[in-house]
Amino acid sequence: MGSHPRPLLRLRHPLFGRFRSIPRLKPSIPFQHPLSFDSLYFPSLFRFPFQILLLAQTNSVLSSSNASRFGATDGKFRWIPAGAWLLAAGLAVLGERLPSESALCEEGQSSSVEVLIGGDTKHLPNAFIEELQLACDVERVVIDVDERTFHSKSMASFHQVQNIPDVVVYPRSQDEVAKIVKACNTYRIPIVPYGGATSVEGQILTPTGGVCIDMNLMKEIKALHIDDMDVVVEPGIGWIELNEFLKPYGLFFPLDPGPGASIGGMCATRCSGSLAVRYGTMKENVLSLKAVLGTGAIVKTANRARKSAAGYDLTRLMIGSEGTLGVITEVTLRLQKIPESSIVAICNFPSIKHAADVAIATMHCGIQVSRVELLDEVTVKALNYANGKNLPEKPTLMFEFVGTDAYAREQTLRVQKIVQEHCGSDFEFFDTPDGKEELWRMRKEALWACLSLVPDAEAMTTDVCVPLSRLADCISISKTMIDESALTCPIVSHAGDGNFHCVILFDPSKEDETKEAMQLNAFMVQTSLSMEGTCTGEHGVGTGKMKYLEEELGVESLKAMKMVKQALDPNNIMNPGKLIPPHICLS
Repeated sequence: MGSHPRPLLRLRHPLFGRFRSIPRLKPSIPFQHPLSFDSLYFPSLFRFPFQILLLAQTNSVLSSSNASRFGATDGKFRWIPAGAWLLAAGLAVLGERLPSESALCEEGQSSSVEVLIGGDTKHLPNAFIEELQLACDVERVVIDVDERTFHSKSMASFHQVQNIPDVVVYPRSQDEVAKIVKACNTYRIPIVPYGGATSVEGQILTPTGGVCIDMNLMKEIKALHIDDMDVVVEPGIGWIELNEFLKPYGLFFPLDPGPGASIGGMCATRCSGSLAVRYGTMKENVLSLKAVLGTGAIVKTANRARKSAAGYDLTRLMIGSEGTLGVITEVTLRLQKIPESSIVAICNFPSIKHAADVAIATMHCGIQVSRVELLDEVTVKALNYANGKNLPEKPTLMFEFVGTDAYAREQTLRVQKIVQEHCGSDFEFFDTPDGKEELWRMRKEALWACLSLVPDAEAMTTDVCVPLSRLADCISISKTMIDESALTCPIVSHAGDGNFHCVILFDPSKEDETKEAMQLNAFMVQTSLSMEGTCTGEHGVGTGKMKYLEEELGVESLKAMKMVKQALDPNNIMNPGKLIPPHICLS
């Protein structure tokens, strides 16, 4: 991969002792007045009068050298009118007594297209920190600035950091999570759950500061039921780690998002991956889960039965909720048998439309592929550059066929015929473990390969998904727009289910490139919505896709979501500012 867009900072983890490389960010240090306000946790709307008053009298309590840090330079004491103090105090008290709806609705925004993500920092009460330390222990309640900065952004997200969490906690059990959430609910302090940090739409940003709950110490495999083909795990375990554990038993978990993704985060974003065309997305592969709601209550959504009609489907409600309803603490997953045999095939086409047409035709023929991945010529060029290969730099399809050896070969020959009918060429298949593994490794690392094309760029990764019959049209229209842009924009697609990503490479420090990237992203979303598609097939909403939800789902659907949110998280502490546009009001 090329050089990172920002200098790297090497951090040593306070718990695990390993070093990690992270972008060097420059977050604003929160204003902390030397006077103690531990008993107050001001709502952002009403903290401003107090800050003005405190800043004005800074010189009465600081030396002149320290006072200059807070904007006071002459060392003189400034008297504050009593009326101003009363006004500030009154506003603060009023803020504490506002109904919870005020926290769930921001007036003055008429459309979700106008949503802007801001940053805000609050001073945490000492009593609250002590409760966290009682819930876990002192070592696992971290206020180190470097560690908080590390937790402020995903590894591959273009969304800029407005703030960092005020504290990071590392629970080891469900009970500890419940105690943490109860403390946050008591003090009205925001919570952002944190898993593998692979989300791309700003799901783990902390615009209001608060508590980051890092789930990476909860990685236990609690039970494996081989006869039932399911497994019970804690949320911090990664899907790659889980499959390494399952391999000796002849089983595997069939979802394969980006490397590093954790099971809890995969549930939260309702992810899928290249195998979804055969095995479905996360919502089809979770039997049950447990979660701590915004009130601190622990809920179990179902038992382990393969199907159930008992009550509301709380499992599917939590999957895709992106941490806005609760913290997932346990997941029961459906497993699959490792196929007896598999064959991987690769072929090229004169245009991206030809390749998409073959993917559609393959699905229409009823061929049971386990993967159908489409790469445009720019992506193939990136893979060649990053891996020292010499693949034809043309639009390319990669297939995987599984089953018995005879069945896999039969399906390969059927697809080869379809490819020939659509001007395909260089059809080649691989049946050795090394050959297959290398091709899929290259595909999995496509994002990092694409970044190597423009070393100082960041990636804005789109995620539209359309009905299968519209895939060729959507990709072709998008490709025409991309080809007219000065930006480098590789395309990869889970073509078997109508989902594709454009990796828009841009320099965020250049206003014209940022604007161009945003316009391309919006164009693809609008094209998808015009074809009855979605703005996000598998990455989720976070902050990045909120502005499109009203057009896709309608106001009444968003109000229904908000009613659910208010019922399960009445104080709006669970990942606030994500998923539901802030202008949606229940009035």
